[in-house]
Amino acid sequence: MTFPIAEYERRLGELRQRMERRRLDAVVITDPENLMYLTDYQTTGYSFFQALVVPLDDEPVMITRAMEESNVIARTWVERTRPYPDTGDAIQALVLTLNQSGLGTKHIGYERNSYFFPAYQQDRVHTSFQHGALMDCFGIVEAGRSTKSDVEIEVMRKAARAAEAGMAAGLAAAVPGNTENEVAAEISAAMFRAGGEFPAVMPYVTSGPRTMIGHATWEGRTIEPGEHVFLEVAGCYRRYHAAMMRTIVNGELTDSMRHAQERMKLALAELKSLMRPGMTVSDADSIVRQVISDNTVGARLVTRSGYSIGIAFPPSWDEGYIISLNPGDFTALEPGMTFHVIPWMWGVDGDKTVGISDTIRVTDEGCESFFTLGEDFTVHDAGAPLAPVSSAGTDTEVTQ
Repeated sequence: MTFPIAEYERRLGELRQRMERRRLDAVVITDPENLMYLTDYQTTGYSFFQALVVPLDDEPVMITRAMEESNVIARTWVERTRPYPDTGDAIQALVLTLNQSGLGTKHIGYERNSYFFPAYQQDRVHTSFQHGALMDCFGIVEAGRSTKSDVEIEVMRKAARAAEAGMAAGLAAAVPGNTENEVAAEISAAMFRAGGEFPAVMPYVTSGPRTMIGHATWEGRTIEPGEHVFLEVAGCYRRYHAAMMRTIVNGELTDSMRHAQERMKLALAELKSLMRPGMTVSDADSIVRQVISDNTVGARLVTRSGYSIGIAFPPSWDEGYIISLNPGDFTALEPGMTFHVIPWMWGVDGDKTVGISDTIRVTDEGCESFFTLGEDFTVHDAGAPLAPVSSAGTDTEVTQ
């Protein structure tokens, strides 16, 4: 498993304390990230129903498609499994498990907002589970995930090293004559050679006018002289992520682009100088938002200014549903919280999106970055020869 068994025992114990406070006799956990957090279980087959039933005072039971039972056995500490065949009924397997575990008349929590526990399946549980009470328990596991333990931080450092290796390769490859696809290939190869695993979202690579398209990524476009390139990369290790944005300018660094660069660097510097336990989420957002809003190049921060980051499966690498840096949220920061802070700027000169971002950990006294890579825009001389596309020299490595 990724962590010592004591780490999972702590997580399970804290979950049961929250269950007790909410007077729940058991919870049904279906979110892939929460399943991994509690047990280390992971699979790419999470579109099929899977659940961990955690009673307050008995051993948990994992319900999976039969093919996935091997992941329970090989990856987790869970000893009780209820596999169902492809010809079987997953929801009936869940209800039968609850009844046979003595929970048929009890108060059961379930994750109503889980991506992979759709409404039609929830309706069937409500119809079939007739003698107990079903209660929405969204957030009961996320309350533990919002802060990372020391061993989780070490895994995120490995993800950060993979992200840096990928970003460095992308910065070098993002020159005129290369396609966005070639840049993406260099980033991906470097991340994986550095020990990274497949991220919840592959890198974002856009050039020139395509940088103004939200969440766009490579589409084969050739980078032209004088154009800028926007990159956003998340490294992944054991499903934990660390992410960063960087910008490349091919040719002259204009006054407006320099101004944007300095605004984003200042926003990060201001936040990192003040971020500490006790600061509210709203205050952290305000620091970033005010600096970015005070610009002379017509750009905007069109999103939240950051979000919690950690365990993730596709379709997203963020934990923004746990905590997002938004105005009006008075949640206090705590040691161990980790954020991807994104003071990016949409619409520089009306037609350019640029970004510099950081993944930050809140410490006992302040905060620290997971990265060492420079923040300045990478500027390629317009007259420089085309850089060869090759990742063969990448030698950064993440060791287990």
